[in-house]
Amino acid sequence: MRIRITKRKVESLRPGQQLWDTEVLGFGCRMTPDRMRSYVIRYRVGRRRRWFTIGHHGQITTEQARQQARTLLAGVLTGNDPAQMKASGAEAPTVADLAERYIRDYAEARKKPSSVYEDRRLLANRILPRLGRIAAKDVTRFDVDRLHQGLRETPYEANRVLALLSKMFNLAERWGLRTDGTNPCRHIERFREHPRNRILSGDEPSRLGKALDEAVQQNLAVPSAVTAIKILLLTGARLGEILRLRWDQVDFEHSCLRLPDSKTGTKTIPLGGAALQVLRAATRFEGNPHVIWGSKEGAHLTDLEKPWRRIRAAAGMKDVRLHDLRRTFGSLGAVRGMGLKVVGELLGHRDSQTTARYYSVVPSDPIKDAAERICSEIAASLGQDTGKVLDFANRARREAV
Repeated sequence: MRIRITKRKVESLRPGQQLWDTEVLGFGCRMTPDRMRSYVIRYRVGRRRRWFTIGHHGQITTEQARQQARTLLAGVLTGNDPAQMKASGAEAPTVADLAERYIRDYAEARKKPSSVYEDRRLLANRILPRLGRIAAKDVTRFDVDRLHQGLRETPYEANRVLALLSKMFNLAERWGLRTDGTNPCRHIERFREHPRNRILSGDEPSRLGKALDEAVQQNLAVPSAVTAIKILLLTGARLGEILRLRWDQVDFEHSCLRLPDSKTGTKTIPLGGAALQVLRAATRFEGNPHVIWGSKEGAHLTDLEKPWRRIRAAAGMKDVRLHDLRRTFGSLGAVRGMGLKVVGELLGHRDSQTTARYYSVVPSDPIKDAAERICSEIAASLGQDTGKVLDFANRARREAV
């Protein structure tokens, strides 16, 4: 019989009878000879018809059973087989299982390699150590909030973890691993992120240069890591663009890097003379197409953070991050009076607002220099020397007080 299944209809069932729902096709309830009323779903895998028992009336309500039926049947459409999963003991995939499927079925097919690498890093270092063994369907808002709060000292990373988990649990609902509308990341407030304004200034570039020149001899880094850091500073390129750089993408004749794919698509990075000199001096390994080679044969270096931490410590700049090298490059362009469009083109920005941030971190010394030049020019136009103009300005301020 096909009707809308209700509590009253279920309790009126007799042994051997069954009902099929008109609202969720494939959802039913039947009464066994031992008078047990069971909620079930019926579905097909290929040409085979399969049955799966959701639960027994009294242990779950009719509406709870209907909602679970929706979730399970949605999962069938994406390739799940609830009966087979139960038989194999995998009826409750863990967060680790969900993460593996997220990377395989979603991230690798839709995201850039650098983004997939970052997802894997967050999963391995932050998410799975805390949530990996919990069944994906059992993760609560409290679990996620506790993980998020535990990362409050690094608000940017904490918010990236929250965003990644939110996407994973949205997919879990689509794949039938959680009930619709139960994403545990909902209503968790993100931390406020303070933009970094750190750039190299004063004698920091020379200190970094000395540390880089001595890094290999002091066993702080392999030569390719030193090459990578120098190229990052001399080009303003993104980390992933340089780590994955291949020799066939280096155009020495036209002094540029030709990247077939980057965060913003196909990209050409101009190379100054110093950058060309670093690349010409870089060690090449036969059979390895990458400029920044790693320890594995034919592969590129994947972790620049560890050698960078050692090098920056040797230079006395423990608070400088690798991305600050890119920020330094862009800010220096702003200092030299290069327009927003030019600096944006150099850095490969799509949005001018992103480039504008680099103009807000111009060191104070150039601003003072500009003020001095303007002041001197006004003094010259008045036929007075700089000292007299400054004395006049100081006297005016005193009188105003």
